[in-house]
Amino acid sequence: MESPTRIASLRAWALLVIGGLLLLLTTGASAQHEEEELARNASASLLWGPYRPNLYFGVRPRIPKSLMTGLMWSRVDDYTSVQSNFRHTCEQSENMAGYGWTTYDARHGGLQTIHDADNELDLTTSFVKFPGGSHGGSWGLRVTGTPRAGAPPDLKSTVVFSASIEGVGSLGFDEDNVRGDARGLVGDVLLKGESAELGEFRIVVSDEEGKKGGKNKHPVVNHPEGKNRDLSRTMVNSFSLPDEAVWQTKAILFAHLKRELEAVVEKYGQENPPPPWQLYTIANQMGQGNLHFIQKTFEGPFEFDIMFSSGSAPEPVTSDALTSTLKTLPSAISSRFADVFRPQAPFATPKHEEFSRSLFSNLLGGIGYFYGDARVDRSYAPEYEEENEGFWIEAAEARARNQARLEGPLELFTSIPSRPFFPRGFLWDEGFHLLPVLDWDVGLTLEIVKSWFSLMDADGWIAREQILGAEARTKVPPEFQVQYPHYANPPTLFLVLSSLVSKLNDPSSPLHSVAHDASQQPLFTHHTAGRTPSSTTSFLRALYPLLRRQYAWFRRTQRGDLKGFDRPAGASSREAYRWRGRTPDHVLPSGLDDYPRAQPPHPGELHADLMAWVGAMARALRGIAEFLVADAEEEGVVGEEDVAELRDQEEAIRKNLRVLHWSEDEGVWCDATVDEFEEHALVCHAGYVSLMPWLAGLVRTGGEDDELLGRVLDAVGSEEVLWNGHGLRSLSKGDELYGTGENYWRGPVWVNMNYLAVERLLELAQSPSSKHQARAKKLYSALRRNLVDTVFESWKETGFAWEQYNPETGKGQRTQHFTGWTSLVVKIMAMPDLEGGGGRRAKDEL
Repeated sequence: MESPTRIASLRAWALLVIGGLLLLLTTGASAQHEEEELARNASASLLWGPYRPNLYFGVRPRIPKSLMTGLMWSRVDDYTSVQSNFRHTCEQSENMAGYGWTTYDARHGGLQTIHDADNELDLTTSFVKFPGGSHGGSWGLRVTGTPRAGAPPDLKSTVVFSASIEGVGSLGFDEDNVRGDARGLVGDVLLKGESAELGEFRIVVSDEEGKKGGKNKHPVVNHPEGKNRDLSRTMVNSFSLPDEAVWQTKAILFAHLKRELEAVVEKYGQENPPPPWQLYTIANQMGQGNLHFIQKTFEGPFEFDIMFSSGSAPEPVTSDALTSTLKTLPSAISSRFADVFRPQAPFATPKHEEFSRSLFSNLLGGIGYFYGDARVDRSYAPEYEEENEGFWIEAAEARARNQARLEGPLELFTSIPSRPFFPRGFLWDEGFHLLPVLDWDVGLTLEIVKSWFSLMDADGWIAREQILGAEARTKVPPEFQVQYPHYANPPTLFLVLSSLVSKLNDPSSPLHSVAHDASQQPLFTHHTAGRTPSSTTSFLRALYPLLRRQYAWFRRTQRGDLKGFDRPAGASSREAYRWRGRTPDHVLPSGLDDYPRAQPPHPGELHADLMAWVGAMARALRGIAEFLVADAEEEGVVGEEDVAELRDQEEAIRKNLRVLHWSEDEGVWCDATVDEFEEHALVCHAGYVSLMPWLAGLVRTGGEDDELLGRVLDAVGSEEVLWNGHGLRSLSKGDELYGTGENYWRGPVWVNMNYLAVERLLELAQSPSSKHQARAKKLYSALRRNLVDTVFESWKETGFAWEQYNPETGKGQRTQHFTGWTSLVVKIMAMPDLEGGGGRRAKDEL
């Protein structure tokens, strides 16, 4: 029986499909055929990818229960370090000197280099997709290993490629074309497979293709065991396992190696073991199964190819084809990157362009496909309404009492914040991720947006954290795995759709006209092809009812109490909001976790940042509605009444932000609570929350908002409040809670919120009607420079982008390889230089 969430997801998907079909019915047959073909080709180019971003390298298609591949490796020149040095999943504890995609595009592939300090190896994975056929095309992978400076020239390394298949299908070795014996296989290794979605396919692991110097070297073994396994050959082994176990490849490999090791030790004794490079090899036992290991052992530098060929493709992938494509692909990607994201002064340097391309490539390389069940508490316990004083205690007791159930399976196509620490989908992160992706590839962006909204249930709720399946849950402590349908999250996907509408309305945008000239970059025609103005409008028209449903869910479930307490005169009677899921120490659904709030929590609280987010939703929806009304080809989806209603709600939110949340004394917006007399009281902690109405674009230039803007710029530009040389602090330096407790959102610099500030300052700096233009121009130039310098210097020193940055030193901290929203510096570098150098400004100039 389908779960309610799965049914709702299918309904959401049906709405998207039906909406698209309705528009197609109004078009001519020729145009319909052309657009369908464009969409098919564009979608097929996104079928395959390194969509297992939790692994250093792992390819799979966007198909549930399908083929999965992965790569493992280790140095094997001593007995003691192999277990700790065997690489598979990305981990923060593995002493990497940096890793990630140096050049990457989601439709074509790219290059990733892994600087493995402990294994003294630099490993490059060069991945290329080949279009053609009816099953999503083929792909090739070149694995290149180079000993790092200072490594032994005869460094011994072993590499294990895994291929598994879940569900209905087959995967096994072509035993009729195998040369070799129990000591190993000679020549190329061929796996053949078949499934309903992929058809017939083959995977070839090359033997002596494209080697450095013409030939790889393999260790020579003088021990008697060397007669049993020849390390110049390839070892293979096959397993038949339950579907739920096949993802545990490293554990399965280690269990197998342990058995082999024990047998060898028993045979020769501990006093006469073979060398470690001989000892840590799998038994050469091929066959049918659903998991297969292919192992190669090398001495010094090495290179080999892995090629997946679809049976429906015109021809199989070869090493020559891989070599040919790799000669042109990196330069083609770099050239297009320079067109889309060319850093502007003072960052118009080769080192900044390399830095920018690396961060953006890692953002795209962190896109994954996830499939599995999710833990959800749908008890709808009355305590979750949080209506009583002490509600957080009652809610905690209810959570402990109620049993979460597994729902699904569900699927999600999404970018992720961090491969080693957060390899899963986060709702409020995703909107920030997609802002630069939208500039690069509209079709890819909309595929991801569509995937997220297909998860929406019948009420309009989307879980803020998508932890799908047992593999994803291994990265999440049990207490954080359960999702609650009364928890919200900042609706940043609305920012992406608002930006999309701006592009559609911009005559200079490629999306504005079908006649997009891609002749200079033929590789990249799919980035706008398949997302022509009509198909993108069709997408928005189909999505609009889901957007309204989620907006209504926010307004209903997160509504604050305006009538039960004494509120300021003149407030609108409906617009007030409160995050559910509040505790004394955290408001996790807000995304700002430990940011200071009123103490103790009270059911009469009103949260300024949530009000701003709902206002941003209203503003984005109004823009979409206006666009659809102007472009309408049929009645019924959206009308002028939608625009009028949303405009009224947006204005009411703007009004209540001033009446309920603005503090004249502090010059910022503040959360509200009620005092002992049950009267409205402001609780001010200057920082990101107190800037959110401005950051969300709800403060106009001119009129009474000009006074507010002046006060906001005072807080932004003050070193005693938010300003420093590394970016805007998350909490005022003068706040009594600055830097205390977990110190997660109590001072550190976060790039996503700083990006919004840079964007608002740029708008103000380019507004000739604003009396704050000159001041905003200086702040914009200095903040832009400070942010980029901070992220760049830390990247140069450590090899990583980071989750947050220390406000005193600028050092990256917390989660490494955080190329989620930290990658927004790519857009910041591409913003205009307004002062001929964008130099850092002294305090008295701000």
